[in-house]
Amino acid sequence: MRSSMLEALGSDHVRTAQAKGLPARQVFTWHVLRNALLPLVTVTGVQLAYLLSGVVVVEIVFSWPGLGQLALQSVQARDYPVLQGAVLLFAIVFLVINLVVDLLYTAIDPRIRR
Repeated sequence: MRSSMLEALGSDHVRTAQAKGLPARQVFTWHVLRNALLPLVTVTGVQLAYLLSGVVVVEIVFSWPGLGQLALQSVQARDYPVLQGAVLLFAIVFLVINLVVDLLYTAIDPRIRR
């Protein structure tokens, strides 16, 4: 976040906004922060996806009942419909996370059109 903030602070459009006489708060909010948030949103979305994949391991290690443990038990019992449902639910959650990241992109960056 720090490096993207420093990169956004040194860009031409920020200097132009400061030269126009805009208040520092408005320059920071509209010109610097919005451009610096894009890498943060990307990394957060990827980390949430990794967190979703790690839930299976955590449930097995700590013996917590959950969807990961259900998926593992259905593999061992060869219960394919339950396994397909668990995989489908994981995929839907992953797709929803990516959709939210893409929608946040359109809200943050005005250059991206819907």
